[in-house]
Amino acid sequence: MEKLLNKFEQKKAEIVFEWQDTETSAKGWIVINSLRGGAAAGGTRMRIGVTRNEVLSLAKTMEVKFSVSGPDIGGGKSGIDFDPRDPRKEDVLRRWFKAAKPILKSYYGTGGDMNVDEVEEVIPFCKDQDIDFPLEGIINGHFNLSGEQKTKIIQQLTTGVPLDVTNEKLLPLGSKKYCVGDLITGYGVSESVAHFYNIYGGDINGKRVIIQGWGNVAATAAYYLAQAGAVIVGIIDKNGGLINKEGFTFKEVAILLENRSSNFLEDQNIRPFDEINNEIWSIGAEIFIPAAASRLVQSSHLENMIANNLEVISCGANVPFADKEIFFGPIAKKADSKISLIPDFISNCGMARTFSYLMETEIKMDDFAIFESVSKTIYEALLESNKINNQKTNIASTAFEIALKKLN
Repeated sequence: MEKLLNKFEQKKAEIVFEWQDTETSAKGWIVINSLRGGAAAGGTRMRIGVTRNEVLSLAKTMEVKFSVSGPDIGGGKSGIDFDPRDPRKEDVLRRWFKAAKPILKSYYGTGGDMNVDEVEEVIPFCKDQDIDFPLEGIINGHFNLSGEQKTKIIQQLTTGVPLDVTNEKLLPLGSKKYCVGDLITGYGVSESVAHFYNIYGGDINGKRVIIQGWGNVAATAAYYLAQAGAVIVGIIDKNGGLINKEGFTFKEVAILLENRSSNFLEDQNIRPFDEINNEIWSIGAEIFIPAAASRLVQSSHLENMIANNLEVISCGANVPFADKEIFFGPIAKKADSKISLIPDFISNCGMARTFSYLMETEIKMDDFAIFESVSKTIYEALLESNKINNQKTNIASTAFEIALKKLN
């Protein structure tokens, strides 16, 4: 696996597009690791401090992810170094998509990612640039569709991603409306944990959970885990967090999800970040969901959780460990060798699988069918790894080897 991984990491990206905004300090990159199958895809994120190397790392992650979710295309990613809370955010994004238009029309597809909303920003801003859908480049570059066939796929994508979730088992409690794009990645992360226990042995019911982050992925993963019987005992995001060693009730988790504001936890009992950060890693939990920014999980965090009964990590964030290596550095390897590590390209492939599903020719267009497709894809990926290695350790390295062999 090491040789395959080193070869993949060291391969230079085929295309790097660099952009400097003319009206602000914003700058950004599109990195396309390869045009495997004639196209590439990956979401668009925005945060202060995004770097070209971060975008490259995420593009490579996307390529591995597509080996699980489909379609058979290359990995790409877009990143914009700008404060998403700046009131000029919308104008910056509009200028970004205008500059990226030739790439998005030809061979690259994108979607929402950190601090960039799929339904409210990516889809309409692309539409304003006469990009039929943010994945038009895949339809043109990979599927090579035109006429009625192209129109049908674009209609499925246009309808499916913003489709209202109405199924009672899938729709979170409360008064908020949610669409597929809001929930699908966090749902997949939760399902990966449930499938892990089903395949490798054990029961999710009563397992304690620590959540890192409270954006779409983190909050929805927490909700579905609580719905499945797991017990959320700690939440940490950049503004602070909450700890309840006895566990938050399912209704309390639902309220925290509904009250979420701009990807942050909102609650009158939030404790300061430093205070939470000093305590949360040792409170004891069997499940850890890193679902904030990339490269935040430090070796000390991991060691403290392992010492307090950690069993499984399911990566809601791409590349969550604070390693300098693109994929699989010392901290990730330590996690994989000591506990069960479900890698990001399996656990958080929900949106990628949704896009792939919606680009198929004969599909059922309802929320349950889309969610079921994501769950089945994650289950099959974990089962494939289990058939080669049925131990509860080295799951991620086994899955990496399977994926990299498909890509070579």
